[in-house]
Amino acid sequence: MKARHKIAVRTLVDVVLRAGDLDMRFAAPGRPLEGIRAHQKIQRLRPEGYRAEVPVSIEVETADLILVVGGRIDGVLTTEEETIVEEIKSTTKDLTDVEKAKDPCHWGQARVYAYLLSREHRLAAVTIRLTYCHLDSGEVLEMVEQLTGDQLASFFQELIDRYLKWATTLAQWRRIRDAAILVLDFPFSHYRTGQRAMAVTVYRTIRDGGQALIQASTGIGKTLAALFPAIKTLAEGRVERIFFLTARNTGKASAISALDMLQQKGLRLKRVTLTAKDQICFCPQATCNPEVCTYASGHFDRLQAAMDEAFARDNLDRDTIEAVAKAHRVCPFAFSLELSLWADCIICDYNYAFDPRVYLKRFFDEESGVYAFLVDEAHNLVDRSRDMFSARLSKSAFLELRRAVKVHLPAVYRAAGKINTWMLSAGKQARQTGGFKSEQGLPDGLEPLLRVFLRVSEPWLARNQATPYRETVMERYFEVSGFLRVWDQYDDSYVTFHEAVGTDLHLKLFCLDPSRQMRSALQRSRAAIFFSATMTPASYFQEVLGCEASATRLEIPSPFPQKNLAVFVATGISTYYAQRELSADRIVLLARTFIQAKKGNYLFFFPSYAYMTMVVERWMACGVLDFQIIVQTREMDAAGRACFLDRFSVENQATLIGFAVMGGIFGEGIDLVGERLSGAVIVGVGLPAVCPERELIRGYFDGRGTGFDFAYRFPGINRVLQAAGRVIRTDHDRGAILLVDQRFCRPDYQGLLPAHWSAAKVSSEGQLEAGLKQFWLTGG
Repeated sequence: MKARHKIAVRTLVDVVLRAGDLDMRFAAPGRPLEGIRAHQKIQRLRPEGYRAEVPVSIEVETADLILVVGGRIDGVLTTEEETIVEEIKSTTKDLTDVEKAKDPCHWGQARVYAYLLSREHRLAAVTIRLTYCHLDSGEVLEMVEQLTGDQLASFFQELIDRYLKWATTLAQWRRIRDAAILVLDFPFSHYRTGQRAMAVTVYRTIRDGGQALIQASTGIGKTLAALFPAIKTLAEGRVERIFFLTARNTGKASAISALDMLQQKGLRLKRVTLTAKDQICFCPQATCNPEVCTYASGHFDRLQAAMDEAFARDNLDRDTIEAVAKAHRVCPFAFSLELSLWADCIICDYNYAFDPRVYLKRFFDEESGVYAFLVDEAHNLVDRSRDMFSARLSKSAFLELRRAVKVHLPAVYRAAGKINTWMLSAGKQARQTGGFKSEQGLPDGLEPLLRVFLRVSEPWLARNQATPYRETVMERYFEVSGFLRVWDQYDDSYVTFHEAVGTDLHLKLFCLDPSRQMRSALQRSRAAIFFSATMTPASYFQEVLGCEASATRLEIPSPFPQKNLAVFVATGISTYYAQRELSADRIVLLARTFIQAKKGNYLFFFPSYAYMTMVVERWMACGVLDFQIIVQTREMDAAGRACFLDRFSVENQATLIGFAVMGGIFGEGIDLVGERLSGAVIVGVGLPAVCPERELIRGYFDGRGTGFDFAYRFPGINRVLQAAGRVIRTDHDRGAILLVDQRFCRPDYQGLLPAHWSAAKVSSEGQLEAGLKQFWLTGG
């Protein structure tokens, strides 16, 4: 059976007709709701008999594939004299400039639609009307041309011939890929305990369509258990593409490593790793200006040669993309996005699938597809999704803008001044209620001020003039644009809050419950697999992440021998904020007892920097024993993190203690195997700090009886479990964990701890010493 290759008219035209420079300088971002309304208004004003959103398609069969080209014509009007095909575009550009530009892709799209309609109805000629509507002024520009059916057929054939060269290469590749996948065996002689159960769940979920939430303990090989069955479904035609979504570079590295391992066993799979634009850009100071950036100048003229070289490789990671992009002088970020269109697997951050500001519209808007989402370390997605769907403005930012443009851009200065005045008044009201004010509903009077600011800023930004204040104007422009995007989505899952900080005011449209928008985003996939070592309880993640009620839930216990892990709970110690001063000395005594039982490397986790600093100071005041100490700092960058971890060496002659914060850069995503880590002390139940945002979440979910759990307890326990997961990473690791908080003895917390933990309660240093001695000397 020949492969069917589907492509939208717009994508076909863009791929074939683009040429010249890549110009990613300022262009007004999409205003989808306004654009839809403008389209609908024009369609309503057309005469009787006008048909809107007319579907058309064609199948082009070759020796290698069947190419399916389709889309919807904005409007068709048939009269006695002619048939008109209308393509409508909304814009914020000056219509005079639009008319001069004669955008080849816009005309190409309209001509393809005209051809498809003429072929379907055997029309001798078609009148093409390309209509532009200015979103701000409402002004309309209409450009018209008439082409015969033969002219349209010739245009379409030339377009298709050029595209089919690449599509045929792709079809041939997919046959090679599928043949390799069908005979691919699991890369090890046997599955680890629990790994096969996870792989079967992933396979069935993708095969049948749906969602699964999988909590699988560290060490079972979650990444491979997710990727291997997903790849099998790719060859079976269940999905067209796999998105491996992760929050951290360590997650990307794990996926690349697993795919490299499978490649050594015979896998053929094109995979692309997407890297943020600001990290991969070769000319960050050029602001994507082809007049300055040599990689943007003539980018499209060199793109095909770069694509040809890249397509000869299977692993298109960051290093490979950068090397090919430099060799062909193309923009590495735009190149990576282009490569993603032809990739079988895309490894990228969550935001490329879920964030309304940056999700990959080329996959999820312009043409539909059948995709599998593999969501790595999914416990991180709850807070990330809230951030994605929220928006913030600050008064100080507009004050800074006014100072920057005062003598240069009077209209922008005045518009920013009115926003600043509004915020000044809102700040006074917030201070009257203690510096914080929240309300259900959108704030009165602000929206028109923000829209005026956009309207007066756009024309100047569109000139792309290099000035010292340009970056400031553009930052505010995109902040306001994003704020209004959230404004349009605002419902009862949001709250508006004003926070006065000194003379500043922060205004936030805060998404309390991301489930509705996540549910909508998940419709972009055929199947979504959420997996992590810590998704406790699964019902919490299922609700907040917008999963279906029918979603599969699977919990896989640790595959490692229980005798290799000793867990102790220190009773009688309260780590509540008001009692931390009293608890610090006792924590020092217990922690010293804990590490004196065996020379090694240890991590001590705390709920906050302040608490950690207090204990470090008490520790040092007790006198220095034969221990080395390193402490996480707020300012620690990637190099500092690497240096911190390098200290955890099996060569250490003295015991090493690393003081760190739960939920931070050392609380997850690090592997200290074997003797590199002997144990962890975890102080507190990990509750996020009490703050206005957390209290608003609590208040929202109180109506469902889950306020404290969703705002504090469940996020906290997942931090604890992540920290504890650093201790045992392989079959051969042995280690101990000390939980310091009397709440761990309560049923509501014990029910959240892993079933395989046989936690021993200790009320004194002597009991802890005896328990550790038995564990380390007798093996459990």
